[in-house]
Amino acid sequence: MTTTVPSTPAPPGPRPRILSPAYAATTIGMFALVAFSAFEATAVTTVMPSVADELDGVGLYALSFAAPLASGVVGMVAAGARADRRGPVGPLVAALVLFSLGLVVCGTAPSMEVLVAGRVLQGLGGGAMTVCLYVVVGLVFPAVLQPAVFASFAAAWVLPSLFGPALAAFVAHSLGWRWVFLGVVAVVALSTVLIAPALRGLERRDGAATASGSRLAWAAVGATAVLVLELLGSRRGPVVVLAVVALGVVVLALRRLLPSGALVARRGLPAVIGTRGLLSASFFCAEAYIVFVLQERWGLSPGTAGLALTAVGLVWAASSQVQSRLGDRVSHVTAMRWGTALVLAGTILLTVVVVGHGSPVLAMAAYVVAGAGMGFGYPRTGVAMLAASSDTDRGFNSSALSIADSLGGALSLSLSGIVFGVATRVGVDPFGSVFVLAAGIAVLGVGAAWRTAAGVERREIALDPAV
Repeated sequence: MTTTVPSTPAPPGPRPRILSPAYAATTIGMFALVAFSAFEATAVTTVMPSVADELDGVGLYALSFAAPLASGVVGMVAAGARADRRGPVGPLVAALVLFSLGLVVCGTAPSMEVLVAGRVLQGLGGGAMTVCLYVVVGLVFPAVLQPAVFASFAAAWVLPSLFGPALAAFVAHSLGWRWVFLGVVAVVALSTVLIAPALRGLERRDGAATASGSRLAWAAVGATAVLVLELLGSRRGPVVVLAVVALGVVVLALRRLLPSGALVARRGLPAVIGTRGLLSASFFCAEAYIVFVLQERWGLSPGTAGLALTAVGLVWAASSQVQSRLGDRVSHVTAMRWGTALVLAGTILLTVVVVGHGSPVLAMAAYVVAGAGMGFGYPRTGVAMLAASSDTDRGFNSSALSIADSLGGALSLSLSGIVFGVATRVGVDPFGSVFVLAAGIAVLGVGAAWRTAAGVERREIALDPAV
């Protein structure tokens, strides 16, 4: 008689990790690309007042921030369509080349006009790079690792807010502001080398077009109109009429790119998209000028003024964690309402401090309050958008959210440049005028957030597993 010994299953292999040998180089390379893209953004905010002063280009100060946001929309739409048709490798390579070329143009710019042109190239490359990296994550990493990869992207944005302003100020003081741009080029090249093996393993697609050419055309038209608006709006004479036409073109482009009713915050999903755009418009309008006013009004050094960016980065991250941990105890609608209210409170306080020539510490604190509002409300706009979407419109709505984010910020920055120039010409406090604009936009954001309930709350109930 023989006894059959049951076979035991082989022990499962170790759980894969994003830093395991198969993924480590790709993870590090992608993290570095996101981190140094984020570093460049915070660094530019720190040194741009000095750059504008040296290049005699204060009149184009706002445009230097609006340009990459506006052109980034074109990069997003173009890269997304191309990645769907042919895969992400080609558009990612093109994105990295454009981003690096933009850095070189900015770092060697003899004038502010050339620097703005470099910022346009940066935006095209940066917008395309963001989309392509998301596609690469979906193709290279298994589903179980994707949340960890996206969490690393979030961390890659937090770290530059901690060290970016101080490092940018140090580099600008030691080597000159041009190396704030040029120094990033080498890191981009190194990061590309790290992710190259993973890209070589991706198959080339031969798919049909999935995006309408008219969508790309409207993105390009809207981005161009935003930049033309700022260039013409602060001038005198009949040319101002052309600025009004440009503003009308921006509105028309947004109507084509966003869900119906988003521009008037129609209840439900359109109001969610509108809230996202207005949050970005108000906050980034203030962000572009916070370091500038701290240096010009109170004489702070770039490094000291940059502490405002560091503080707001920390508070934004902490506030985002708080809303995440609260989860269902705070509805999406409530989070958006509280977030927009905090942004409004922060921008109003900042306006009062600047107009009243108060303390620079209080100005920083006001900006931090607005950052807390962004951390609490901004992430929920994305979750609320997904909750109110279906399988048939999720992709369009996700794209619309990003477009509202970028074009909303670009449009407010263009308007801020006009306000700054006009206020300077007529002898009114230009910084106070810009922050009044930011506060006014924040008021619209609060109004939009209060109109998000219809549709979103019904969808939240339907998604509740207890129902």
